[in-house]
Amino acid sequence: MEIIVPSFDLAQQNEILYEELMTAIGNVIKSGQLIMGPDVVKLEKSLASYCKTKQAIGVANGSDALYLALLAAGIGPGDEVITTPFTFFATASSIVRTGAKPVFCDIDLKTFNLAPQEIEKNLTSKTKAILPVHLYGQVAEMDKINAIAKAHNLVVIEDAAQALGASYDGRPACSFGDLACLSFYPTKNLGAFGEAGMVFSSNEELAKKVKLLRVHGSSRRYHHEILGFNCRLDTIQAAVLNVKLKYLPGWLSKRKAIAAQYDKELKGVPGLITPYTHPKAVHSYHQYVIKVKNRDEIYRKLQEQGISTMIYYPLALHLQPVFSNLGYKEGDFPLAEQATHEVLALPMYPEMTEEQVKFVCDKLKTCLIG
Repeated sequence: MEIIVPSFDLAQQNEILYEELMTAIGNVIKSGQLIMGPDVVKLEKSLASYCKTKQAIGVANGSDALYLALLAAGIGPGDEVITTPFTFFATASSIVRTGAKPVFCDIDLKTFNLAPQEIEKNLTSKTKAILPVHLYGQVAEMDKINAIAKAHNLVVIEDAAQALGASYDGRPACSFGDLACLSFYPTKNLGAFGEAGMVFSSNEELAKKVKLLRVHGSSRRYHHEILGFNCRLDTIQAAVLNVKLKYLPGWLSKRKAIAAQYDKELKGVPGLITPYTHPKAVHSYHQYVIKVKNRDEIYRKLQEQGISTMIYYPLALHLQPVFSNLGYKEGDFPLAEQATHEVLALPMYPEMTEEQVKFVCDKLKTCLIG
């Protein structure tokens, strides 16, 4: 059946902002400063202020943001980094790319985030960092995570790829760790017209290291101080993000309103659990993720009704074939594994109408209770 309600609709947003976006892109083209131009500097300053950090460093994508942050923190061969098995592949692959080993800990099944009480069970003499993920737009319990890190002299790197606009205990995502990382993949709360990312830090030495790493290890043209990479943020992407950043507060409000309507419509529906928000957290609703026991059947039935849903994520990282050498097996992280069988992301984007949300809820309830 033709899709009536997509999981995300970029076309609407692009159409609304078309003239403004084309003007911004045109200005970059006219300037000829296509790499690391003034729009990049403007975006870095704006987002550093928004996230309440001293430095923001634009990079090519979210995966590079994680990789460069880890390298800047001195993570390398022989080190261990604690993280969650219930996240996007890049979280763990970035650790492996440095030569370090990802050490997984189980999750809190209510928030889907790394469970702080599991961290200390997995600390060893090789542990150098904790890499929590703010999944779906909810910040992890950073007060507890930072306390553990401080007690054991560990670096904290936030994977905030899905959490721009979220906060915890009154502080924004990206302001808790020694370093923090964002993705501007097109479907994010703030999305580019392609790949783009950013690293945040209030530690001047770490920020300086990331700036070197993103441009071949060079602070002066053709003079290379360290082994770096080509991970720069394109000026056109920065120009697009500068336009969209002005609309982010309104889009976040719309996401919260949509989530509130979902909550109301789906309250008390048998066989369904709506998203939980920690009392200290403000959710940015990058995704609105429910839990249902017969997830795959519901996914298929909704698709047949013209509703596109997504599964983030169907296989935990410790069971991914590429990580088989780490020695994990099925059953090692039962809560993360349970989540992979139950989570279902309903359509969520700022341009959704109340009628569309109600349509999704009505069809979902029909699938569950007839």
